[in-house]
Amino acid sequence: MARHVNKRVLVAGGAGFIGSNLIDRLIDEGAEVVCLDNLQTGRASNLRHLVGERDFRFVEADVIDELPSEVRAGRFTHIYNLACAASPPHYQADPEHTMLTNVLGTRNLLRLAEQHDARFFLASTSEVYGDPEVHPQVEGYRGWVSCTGPRACYDEGKRAAETLTFDYARQGRADVRVVRIFNTYGPRMDPDDGRVVSNLLCQALSGQPVTVYGDGSQTRSYCYVSDLVEGIERLMAHDGPQPGPVNIGNPNELTVSDLVEDVLRLTGSNSQVTYRPLPVDDPRRRKPDISLAKKLLGWEPKVPLAEGLEATATYFAEELRASASRPDQRPTLAAAE
Repeated sequence: MARHVNKRVLVAGGAGFIGSNLIDRLIDEGAEVVCLDNLQTGRASNLRHLVGERDFRFVEADVIDELPSEVRAGRFTHIYNLACAASPPHYQADPEHTMLTNVLGTRNLLRLAEQHDARFFLASTSEVYGDPEVHPQVEGYRGWVSCTGPRACYDEGKRAAETLTFDYARQGRADVRVVRIFNTYGPRMDPDDGRVVSNLLCQALSGQPVTVYGDGSQTRSYCYVSDLVEGIERLMAHDGPQPGPVNIGNPNELTVSDLVEDVLRLTGSNSQVTYRPLPVDDPRRRKPDISLAKKLLGWEPKVPLAEGLEATATYFAEELRASASRPDQRPTLAAAE
């Protein structure tokens, strides 16, 4: 790992699943990190291991509001924007806030990057491609997105965030990097976030029926979180011409039914499969074309699905045991500070 002794970083959304794994990587590399999170979907327990860490500080605030003075005065060299609920149940629970996080939050962090001459990172998403008519999805594909459906607050919000980000770049106001993140999984996922990997593993481990939406023929590709973080960091270190958005994900495509079989085999569960209607605008196929990431960054995923699922299952088993021992107690920020 390259050491970044003079790197001072703001990670918005750093209490989340991906953000907290990214923070670990940054601190391991010698960076000083400030985490900004409103804990709407981020979890204090993801940061507990950083208690007492000299190079880490947590600030509780919402990116849609005026940034706290301690953040505005931060003298950051790098700003990472991962602030947004990312699973459908979470981002649809407050769609107005989801949209404002992507628009106002991104605007506020871009202004901060401009003021500090900091390199800016936007965590965008494969959802900008919608229910794609092009397969696999390349960065130049403009997508097939409903602007009025229940997923639009997130899909269109991220598209707007990309627009703002590249407008700042075109105007010479900020040095920006954008990753379009495809389905990612691994330790520190919220067991209740409603995503397919967390749903299936937690249900199987608990002996509950596992839920499949639709007939299970829809496809996804799953990238382990350490591979994603590696891709993010390679792009942030890239000093060449502006590459535009870069897909980071695992191109190994499989159906949801295939994933169910893998999870049941891994956990040894006898859970039955139950089927529910497919949610509105749920993509039928999703697979990244990572040719640009390979050429530009020399990046491709390394962790096989079986290995990643095993590590994630171990994490969820520990989470479920801990939850059973304190059923009415959820970790608080005070416990993580």
